[in-house]
Amino acid sequence: MYLGLHFAARSDVGLIRSNNQDSAFAGPHLLVVADGMGGAAGGDIASSIAVGRLAALDGESHGPDEALDELKDAIADAHAEIVDRARNDPELSGLGTTVTALLRAGSTLSMAHIGDSRAYLLRDEQLDQVTTDHSFVQHLVDTGRISAADAEHHPKRSMLLRVLGDVDADVPVDISVRETRPGDRWMLCSDGLSGVVSRETLHKTMVEVEDPGDCADALVSLALSAGAPDNVTCVVADVVDIDDAPDGVGPPTSTQIVGAAARDRHRPSAGGSSAAAKAARLSASEESEEDEEPSRWEVLWPRVRPWVLPVVALLVVVGGAWGAYAWTQTQYYVGEENGNVAIFRGIPQDLPVVELHTLVERTTVPLDELPAYQQERIDATIRASSLEDAFSVVDALEAEA
Repeated sequence: MYLGLHFAARSDVGLIRSNNQDSAFAGPHLLVVADGMGGAAGGDIASSIAVGRLAALDGESHGPDEALDELKDAIADAHAEIVDRARNDPELSGLGTTVTALLRAGSTLSMAHIGDSRAYLLRDEQLDQVTTDHSFVQHLVDTGRISAADAEHHPKRSMLLRVLGDVDADVPVDISVRETRPGDRWMLCSDGLSGVVSRETLHKTMVEVEDPGDCADALVSLALSAGAPDNVTCVVADVVDIDDAPDGVGPPTSTQIVGAAARDRHRPSAGGSSAAAKAARLSASEESEEDEEPSRWEVLWPRVRPWVLPVVALLVVVGGAWGAYAWTQTQYYVGEENGNVAIFRGIPQDLPVVELHTLVERTTVPLDELPAYQQERIDATIRASSLEDAFSVVDALEAEA
């Protein structure tokens, strides 16, 4: 018995995002989904790097014992390259990517996983989620603080505890080896699919749609019909016995690359003209009106005497400085205070005569009890959009301590 993969990869920018930061790869021996993050000029780069490093493994030369080590080495190389890119380009600071990858060697599959992209296995019409999300909300579920149903709508469901890149430290990646057999169907996806399409609908579609390409198309269409606020990417692969296939009929041998790694990051969504797309754009847009009347300054400017100009310039400077200071006092970040994790208001810099940050709370979480990569994040400070967001970051760190 000689096993092969009958595969298909699909990716769509979704109905809200302007570019695709997901990347995916499907080949005879390798399946990968990567969901990049880090802003418009970062996430697509991170996911493309991960897919580029892993794509080299799609070959016949892997033995069952070597495949896992080769997968781990490729993941480590991708992490190092992402960190290096961020270090050399300040605009890319904070970029990272999830990775879920399967490498086939004979009748085994070596798996690497980090982040909240997922791998599902359909076997004997039973669907199992094989991976575990590395997210704050999943930790709340695992510790019994909230239910799985509550997690689907939790406001912090996108907060990740682990991604590839982001910090210059070794990041733990889930590694495993699984036996596979003819009839298995694997589905890898970004959270743009699993976050909006229910498990029951995923199960039903994977059972009923026979061809992997048609199944992948159907899954992406379901996400678009649900509003697709994020990029949507999936890989569907069936494990087949090539010896049992009719002559001249077999799984595809050419690879498929989709999303940012395929240079189609700005391709329009397939659902761009649908009713769901119109509703999504309407809900995401903000009404703006242009003031066509001239400003009072434009009317009065010809009458302003020359001696007034220096006064105006001084007021502008003072007003700008005060506005900048007032803005800093609306910011929060998580840093270190006397060896413990602490929450600060402001920004982590000071001027010679003005302090731009103040301590809000020194927590009981010791810095030296956190993983090395989290310690580096704290040293560099973790920005938060609000005080509530800062406490959520601390909760996530406390869970890892």
